[in-house]
Amino acid sequence: MYKEAFIEEVYRRRSMLLGREIRVCGWVHRIRDLGRLKFILLRDRTGVLQVVVKKGESPDEVVEETEKLRLESVVCYTGRLVESKSKLGVELKASGLKILSVPVEPLPLEPDTSLDAGLATRLNYRWLDARNPRVSKIFQFEAWVARTFRDYYTSQGFIEIFTPKIVAAGTESGAEVFPVLYFGREAYLAQSPQFYKQMAVISGLERVFEVGPVFRAEPHHTTRHLTEYHSLDVEVGFIEGPEDVMRFVEGFFRKIAEGLERDPLAKAIAEEFNAELRVPREVPRISIREAYKILDEEYGKKIPYGEDLDPEGERLLGRYVREKYDSDLVFVTEYPWAARPFYTMRLEDEPEWTTGFDLLMKGLEVVTGSQREHRYEELLKNLRDKGLKQESFQFYLDFFKHGAPPHGGAGMGLERIVMQTLGLDNIREARLLPRDPERLLP
Repeated sequence: MYKEAFIEEVYRRRSMLLGREIRVCGWVHRIRDLGRLKFILLRDRTGVLQVVVKKGESPDEVVEETEKLRLESVVCYTGRLVESKSKLGVELKASGLKILSVPVEPLPLEPDTSLDAGLATRLNYRWLDARNPRVSKIFQFEAWVARTFRDYYTSQGFIEIFTPKIVAAGTESGAEVFPVLYFGREAYLAQSPQFYKQMAVISGLERVFEVGPVFRAEPHHTTRHLTEYHSLDVEVGFIEGPEDVMRFVEGFFRKIAEGLERDPLAKAIAEEFNAELRVPREVPRISIREAYKILDEEYGKKIPYGEDLDPEGERLLGRYVREKYDSDLVFVTEYPWAARPFYTMRLEDEPEWTTGFDLLMKGLEVVTGSQREHRYEELLKNLRDKGLKQESFQFYLDFFKHGAPPHGGAGMGLERIVMQTLGLDNIREARLLPRDPERLLP
């Protein structure tokens, strides 16, 4: 709620504000009408404040104007802040009112009870749904995760980069892309900043990160897929192996776990959602071949040898590491070559397996990474083995002609991290305006 200071200052420095004349602005959350006495609950993203309007005490014009208010009216009240017996501890004795806007039709969705509506209805009226304090906290938390990502990688010597989202070719073989008409030529919305973050490392920036949208034209209809989402990407040069990348990924998730216990905003939201993130001293590493065996022996779940884990396999492996290691995280390593893009480095003695890894968080893949192949001739061989045409990727191959250090990186799904941390049922809840195969509005 906006005034000379945020309403949170009321709670932090109440003694300085009590008895003072202040101005607060927000949405009318609730109206309790007792005839001569009205209690207006005024809401903004920081919380709710009770405003008291009383005939005989409040100015007549304030009483008259308050009669015009409807739920979700946008107003500014002026008054004196006093102690209250209400659970809020303080209230505003109104002496002035300015009405900024009043709804022109009945509310199709009441913010206070929006979570009782179906998700489709909530998304259709997202501007009302997001006024629900619990929903608002999801996006405040999402911003905190993105800020934590930037702060952590900056502290580790990484540089933020900004790469094109209109590209000449897709980055991952087999994945669908959105074509766009680019001045008479066909281009695509970027599936990933993969090629360009590698170029940034090769250009001498050495350690880079990016926060940005990516686009996947895959017709999934699941609770964990979006056609547009925000990716948290890192790439680091001069590595000894994929473990160097995994340590940087682990460090970020450790910062999230610490923040849930120490950062005031993150801690308050974690308490609201009963959220936690268990990160042991070292996040367990399990090769995918070990995972095949664990899933078969422990749960009777058979994954065809050489294939990726399916959603049930991920959930079961998440359960396994929670019970055995008291961890919400597990790195699944050495993914099969058949399931990884051509730029992934293969194991020297076992080329059917790779340096690729996933990080599962509470049984869902939220990070994909690997050491990249930096040797030009090996990249050509990888393209041939994937049945891909060299000319389609020549612009990328050119990066590697003039000296490329060993490097690797990872891409992390921001919405998936938020969903898994807060225990949301659907990834669409973790994006303000989600896009899926059916949804293009609002």
